[in-house]
Amino acid sequence: IVILGTSSRTASYARALAERLQTASESLANVDGIVPIAHTEGAHGKEPNNLDLVLTTLSGFLVHPNVGAILAVDRGTEAVTNVLLRQHLSDKRYPFQEVLHRFLTLEGSFQDDLDRGAQIVESWLPQVNSYQRSSHSFSGIRAALQCGGSDAFSGISANPLSGWVARAILRQGGSANLAETDELIGAESYVLRNVRNLKTAQAFLRRIEHFQKRAAWHGESAQGNPSGGNILRGLYNIGIKSLGAATKRHPDVRLDYVIDYGQPMKKPGFYFMDSPGNDLESVAGQVASGANLIFFTTGNGSIANFPFVPTIKIVTTSGRFRLLSKDMDVNAGVYLEGTSMSVLGQELLELTTRVVSGQQSVGEKAGHSQISLWRNWEQTDSTNRELLQNAPKPQGKAIQVKETDSLTGLRFDGIPTRRGWVTRQVGLILPTSLCSGQIAHLIAQHLNTHFPEKNRPISRFIALPHTEGCGCSAGLTRQIYARTLLGHLTHPTVAAGLLLEHGCEATHNDYMKNQLERMGVGVTGFGSASVQLDGGIDKVTHKVETWFEKVLLGRSTPNREPVGLEALRVAVLTSGTLSSWASWTLSKLVQILTNSGATIVFPGNDNFLKSDSCRDILLLPDELEPSLAFGEHAGTRGLHIMDTSTDHWVEILTGLGATGAEILLAWVSDEPVQGHVMLPTLQIGNSGNVSGNWTKDLDLLLDSESESGTDQILSLILDLASGRYTPILYAQGNVDFQITRGPLGVSL
Repeated sequence: IVILGTSSRTASYARALAERLQTASESLANVDGIVPIAHTEGAHGKEPNNLDLVLTTLSGFLVHPNVGAILAVDRGTEAVTNVLLRQHLSDKRYPFQEVLHRFLTLEGSFQDDLDRGAQIVESWLPQVNSYQRSSHSFSGIRAALQCGGSDAFSGISANPLSGWVARAILRQGGSANLAETDELIGAESYVLRNVRNLKTAQAFLRRIEHFQKRAAWHGESAQGNPSGGNILRGLYNIGIKSLGAATKRHPDVRLDYVIDYGQPMKKPGFYFMDSPGNDLESVAGQVASGANLIFFTTGNGSIANFPFVPTIKIVTTSGRFRLLSKDMDVNAGVYLEGTSMSVLGQELLELTTRVVSGQQSVGEKAGHSQISLWRNWEQTDSTNRELLQNAPKPQGKAIQVKETDSLTGLRFDGIPTRRGWVTRQVGLILPTSLCSGQIAHLIAQHLNTHFPEKNRPISRFIALPHTEGCGCSAGLTRQIYARTLLGHLTHPTVAAGLLLEHGCEATHNDYMKNQLERMGVGVTGFGSASVQLDGGIDKVTHKVETWFEKVLLGRSTPNREPVGLEALRVAVLTSGTLSSWASWTLSKLVQILTNSGATIVFPGNDNFLKSDSCRDILLLPDELEPSLAFGEHAGTRGLHIMDTSTDHWVEILTGLGATGAEILLAWVSDEPVQGHVMLPTLQIGNSGNVSGNWTKDLDLLLDSESESGTDQILSLILDLASGRYTPILYAQGNVDFQITRGPLGVSL
């Protein structure tokens, strides 16, 4: 049973509902689980360039044969909504009426909506459990052929093995799907050596050409696809990498069809699907096209799994298989040691039969999965590309605000640390890429449950799963990425932070340590671990736990002490249209805090900065330039404006968190919004602007025109900073974390 967040606006709801229902199907023999599909797309203010891809992908998920029932959830105001999804399903004639489903628009408090969703899903359990397995031929198998963390042996052992088994499936009337467009550049002659007709060959070449053109719009070359891990292990250019990737098509197998991302596979045969080389973005498209089994070949030992489609992971060499034997399914390395491909292929075919008959793959037993849709791209031509690449950098100097009396008598109960006063302390496990994100989350959950609480100087362990670090353009995009992630690692509230790499990504531990050195921070005091190099999930979990024990156990828990407003670091952002009274109230708050020595950060595209009250009370210049780059640490006290090229709420929150802000203050109009995973987000509004359905989720509802609004907000901030208050939606789990790719980011 799938709980689908139609856009990223409801991603946190999908996760929270799935977590609430995680044990609901345990006693049911024919329900394998209740899983969330939470993704990054569709919540921007304007129509995204990937709108059709998103709708096609979600439509494919909804009618997927592995889905017994699906609850699609939206807010109704996003760029991608249930209305658009239902229309797409109808227009493209997807048989969605044959699937047990419901389109749900959230309209009440977070808890009330969770209750509604739980009631719907629980009512489906008997019907979904009534579906029985029965014998079928392999004509029902649609295999996705995918590779990740490739090495010099991928094209010799693992990829040909997956191609061997795909041929066997095709001979019995099934289908296979080869993807990753940029990872076939240079291997076109091999791919087209056996092809259905000229039309199919031309369609394949057009996809290659357009992919290269899209990359160029963003100042990138698709030939730059090989990652650092690929290069280290012998795949030092795209041609060599592509020749190995293309061997997933057996020489005897004909390329029958070329389809777009997520387009359904309607007939038996061998397909090429247009997609980026980013493994998980590509896999999502293959699943949407109907793939109900994934053959994932890997040299380094990628641990990727999809929420509702089994993944069989095939490792290229015996040494890597032995290192990660608990997390891999098949050792293709024995082919290099003399086992014939036919013997190895028959063994994999038998394993395939067992897995598609219900036996759990290794990844399913481990209980983790990741998903990422083909992310939106901003540029549709080369216009402004050079201007964006060469834009001047903010200088980091605080913006002058009109002076007023400071509130020197106000205090909050802060925590004294070596880095100054903070409002709380956490232990952070920071995944350096998408592929280590879910493992970081599982480890944090484990530590929060099993780590000794006695004398623990932190409130809890936190992980920040995200979708970046693999298969995305470099340059400006990677600068934003590194700055944002490391801003959280070096955040004042992080008492102990550890980098967790997957092991084959571009932004591995050494890359992050190098960036720390460039920031002038250094790597002393930070831990590091590698899912692959440390021997898999169990071993890396033990390593992380041991490191935190060494760093934290025995360290005394600091007592809170009174400190003035100068120790506050607050980020403020607004949602929707602000009334003139709301703008006036916020302006007075900013004036008081900055004149008292606090640090305040606004996103550069916030509507508040355009208000008359903001300009009149704070006396800001007409031409307001950002003082901080996106995600840059605020090194000086006072008012700062963060350069912001995204209009995505969670991406803005994530950037503000990296500036060092410890409290996020959101003034919302109409309805509450998602908060930050690591940093508590206060949500306030005024009567008349927020519907009564949502007032239970607000931390403060102000009476419009009240002269005490500023004082009430300030009092709430001090209660939160003193540890006396926890924001409502922060406690309930309506939180998210998403890194922006900026204006030049594109999937590769």
